[in-house]
Amino acid sequence: MKVQTYYNHIRFYIPHHFIYYPVLIFFLICSIYFACTTNDTLIWSFISVGFIFLFCLAFMLRQHYALILQNRIVRLELRYRYFTLTGKRLEEFEYKLTDDQIFALRFAPDNEFLPLLEDALKNNLPGDSIKKAIVHWKADYNRV
Repeated sequence: MKVQTYYNHIRFYIPHHFIYYPVLIFFLICSIYFACTTNDTLIWSFISVGFIFLFCLAFMLRQHYALILQNRIVRLELRYRYFTLTGKRLEEFEYKLTDDQIFALRFAPDNEFLPLLEDALKNNLPGDSIKKAIVHWKADYNRV
């Protein structure tokens, strides 16, 4: 498995991103074409609306379920890491951190986690700046 870094941490699911969506888009384009060029405009319009609905539904469900669960798990992981490193609860000031900051901090190894957390709180660093400040990237190969 390739070593994960800031530049390659985005992950694609091949059947979903490169098969399902392209095929669905192809069928949508064909149905719109037939709706505009044939005498059966009404039928092809309904078929086009059906493909649009399938596209939107698939995208929303994929994003919604996976990301909400992942967000909860990342928060729990960071709370546990903070408690393990300091013996204190992160919940006392977790509300001061944005989601972007919390999700960026998961890539920091334990020795960089506390200084980056303090810097994020003190200087209100955006998540991308936190990621770029990480020296030894802690890979997360199990993300959705």
